[in-house]
Amino acid sequence: MLNSNNPDKTEFQDPVSINVGGQVYTTTLSTLTRFQDSMLGAMFRGKLPLLKDRKGNFFIDRDGKVFRHILNYLRSSSLDLPRDFSEMQLLKREADFYQIRPLLEELAQHESGFLQAAGRSAVLTADVSCQARTLHFNLKRGPENFELFSCTVQIYTANVFCTSRAAVELLCRSFSYQTPEGAVPPQAEEGQPNCLRLQWTPRPAEMPVELFNKQGYRRLTVAPVPSTESTVVQDARSFVERMLQLALAEGFRVDSVFPDSSDILNCVSLRFVRY
Repeated sequence: MLNSNNPDKTEFQDPVSINVGGQVYTTTLSTLTRFQDSMLGAMFRGKLPLLKDRKGNFFIDRDGKVFRHILNYLRSSSLDLPRDFSEMQLLKREADFYQIRPLLEELAQHESGFLQAAGRSAVLTADVSCQARTLHFNLKRGPENFELFSCTVQIYTANVFCTSRAAVELLCRSFSYQTPEGAVPPQAEEGQPNCLRLQWTPRPAEMPVELFNKQGYRRLTVAPVPSTESTVVQDARSFVERMLQLALAEGFRVDSVFPDSSDILNCVSLRFVRY
């Protein structure tokens, strides 16, 4: 049974026990009235009516669990939330109910910082493979003179995944396919904006350009930056080298290398993380 009460300030005595939504907290009057223009300040200065439960605790019909963080802020003026705290919206709603403006401001700053950190935190992986293919072709030496040639082409594939779409977009701008029509930037996988698949084939010196283009092969180049020329990505090693440059410049660090961490440029799998 709850009793309505509207006591004078003198009726409040330390320590003060509060039943918030079924959870009882014990604190001091000075803590509860730390911010006198807040709802709690008004309640415990006798400006607003209060209820009491059967045990004589002041009763507030609000969320009892999250009130712990409200009370700790009143005690220390510091917002100390656990790293896995997942009830930010509820805490904001309760802080708004109690009208503790400094806490509301700090919650807004905390949430803004958390979102920025979440946007920056990312995982980036790159897996590179190579497939060799032997081609046989006739090379015209004269009007009726053809000679049979063979050559091996190396077809490289890099599958890149990043939890940051911005990082994937940067990679798309950092590489270009060289085609007969000109430079073409790669695109993220359709329907999978966090995935980028690059496939390129360096042209063997003995293969005519016309035949290379006819086969649909494409060279991959590193997009030029001011005062430089584009550089052809010759093999997996040069691709990994470029990935390292880009990832480290964006704040990533190497998390794992396969198969040999001591020979990073000749790896087939890289994993980066950014906090």
